[in-house]
Amino acid sequence: IAAANDVPAPEVRRAAMVGGELPAVAVAARVGGVDALAEFRLTLFRPLQPMLATTAESTTAALGKISPAVVEFKLDGARIQVHRDGDRVAVYTRNLRDVTTAVPEIAAAVAALPVSSIILDGEAIALRPDGRPYPFQVTMSRFGARDGTEHAIELTPFFFDCLHVDGIDLIDLPAHARAAHLAERLPADVLPPRRIVSREEEAATFLADALAEGHEGIMVKSPDAPYAAGRRGAAWLKVKLAHTLDLVVLAVEWGSGRRQGLLSNLHLGARDPETGTFVMLGKTFKGLSDETLRWQTERFLGLETHREGHVVHVRPEQVVEIAFDGIQTSSRYPGGMALRFARVKGYREDKSAAEADTITTVRAILSGQ
Repeated sequence: IAAANDVPAPEVRRAAMVGGELPAVAVAARVGGVDALAEFRLTLFRPLQPMLATTAESTTAALGKISPAVVEFKLDGARIQVHRDGDRVAVYTRNLRDVTTAVPEIAAAVAALPVSSIILDGEAIALRPDGRPYPFQVTMSRFGARDGTEHAIELTPFFFDCLHVDGIDLIDLPAHARAAHLAERLPADVLPPRRIVSREEEAATFLADALAEGHEGIMVKSPDAPYAAGRRGAAWLKVKLAHTLDLVVLAVEWGSGRRQGLLSNLHLGARDPETGTFVMLGKTFKGLSDETLRWQTERFLGLETHREGHVVHVRPEQVVEIAFDGIQTSSRYPGGMALRFARVKGYREDKSAAEADTITTVRAILSGQ
């Protein structure tokens, strides 16, 4: 659109970000050029795609890209965007679904703020009486309801960004300016813990504090970056302490698209020491290089026992190290548990299936969460 109409690409990108409908932006660029694109602005109760973060392997890696940096607790909750204009409040999920009636306590919290209009970006999370988070599924169970229920566990909102306040759009302002508006208008108990750091040991200590309180990690943010709705860039980095397990591959699915003709999606199992069998915990096709895909296709065809449609079942011999962010209860698998955000870290040629992690270990991780 920018090239066809001789207008700067950033102007088109911004108009699409706040305008929501790309065809309308294209028409404006064609008819009115830059001036018409500048007319697009945030509209209350038309939610934006949320700004996204890129993963950093460590606090050292994150500070190597952003320094000084704003660091915040990374809460393992549900992303929310809340719009208010006068007495009207709407709460949206990260996929822009209106869930206002399901979370009345969040709407009430924003309705009580001393503002006339505001758009907030944040997380809703279920907290135990001691302030530690419930498992992720407890939070998400509230969003499946049509309305809030009297006996449901209450959600606590935390807001880390402000996109609009009292008639003023803030998305083009640097993050530190948006944070100032947050601090001025919101009570401290709905702001996630945050500080500014420039040394790796400061970030590492902050990460340790977040983990000690039961949260999944920290966010590392540029204090100078504008809000880039719907984009995953280098201005926001997330650092989490991933768990790893040595699991056994039980079956593999044929890939599609660019993985056509290669075995891709792995079925993962933990060892049951009482029965000597393996309990499936989920699947993953993430973390696999082209070289690994070729290797595992040859490897698992050599272990094949039988096929069911696109699934190749294999002898449970190959151990693979899997990184994941947590365990959740699940009725989908016989063990009643499933891995969250599983990805392949590497194959363990040095281990036999008898040395794989057990289902007992997995239950202990779930309990420890």
